[in-house]
Amino acid sequence: MSRAPDTWILTADCPSVLGTVDAVTRYLFEQGCYVTEHHSFDDRLSGRFFIRVEFRQPDGFDEQGFREGLAARGETFGMIFELTAPNYRPKVVIMVSKADHCLNDLLYRQRIGQLSMDVVAVVSNHPDLKPLADWHQIPYHHFPLDPNDKPSQERQVWQVIEASGAELVILARYMQVLSPELCRKLDGKAINIHHSLLPGFKGAKPYHQAYNKGVKLVGATAHYINNDLDEGPIIAQGVEVVDHSHYPEDLVAKGRDIEGLTLARAVGYHIERRVFLNANRTVVL
Repeated sequence: MSRAPDTWILTADCPSVLGTVDAVTRYLFEQGCYVTEHHSFDDRLSGRFFIRVEFRQPDGFDEQGFREGLAARGETFGMIFELTAPNYRPKVVIMVSKADHCLNDLLYRQRIGQLSMDVVAVVSNHPDLKPLADWHQIPYHHFPLDPNDKPSQERQVWQVIEASGAELVILARYMQVLSPELCRKLDGKAINIHHSLLPGFKGAKPYHQAYNKGVKLVGATAHYINNDLDEGPIIAQGVEVVDHSHYPEDLVAKGRDIEGLTLARAVGYHIERRVFLNANRTVVL
């Protein structure tokens, strides 16, 4: 499901109390807004309510007045909301190492308009993917990593993120563990992708390890980063069945495909404001 180009997005969450749906939908009705998509979820375990609404504005729509009125209406419910204008395109920085499949897929989807974002920089600890970024006319920043001085490399990375005004960072097979400090700075603003093999295999050549164990499922997980390696809030997952006829190179190829698709799906959810953080879990509407 993709967002219509002429709609506003209203997202909100608050404690689970009676009247939350009515508070949002009635306000939209009173403002003359036409709802084109509506999803909500009440989490009975956390006691929080989440809602996402797309709507078309009436003639003479006053954004500031709309915000002020909704803030007053939602104050009773302890509601936190965000309003996103039509044709919103976040600035994005993509971090990569040597694998190009996720980067290539994201840039292609941006180019054809499937992902409404502006990639403003590609950052890497290797020079290998510079030609791909150059072809798309995107600045490429090569910051080699000194194992004895990782903080200096991360300071360069952070400078690019800040200077570019990026709202989202995508780790498209960036094969380095970020420091706790950088993870804190990117909390809720950075998406990572990694393989999901059952059982799990860590270290070098995970698909070859999987082949030796005769795995029957190959998958990928896209999640927000945090200080727990590969354990941040999950946004999207993909899986595909394999069997004895798939050799290691076949598993690697399937892994590339599903990593690209799963990462693109997660990025799409994020830029369309479909993802809510709910403790260490996500709500995707």
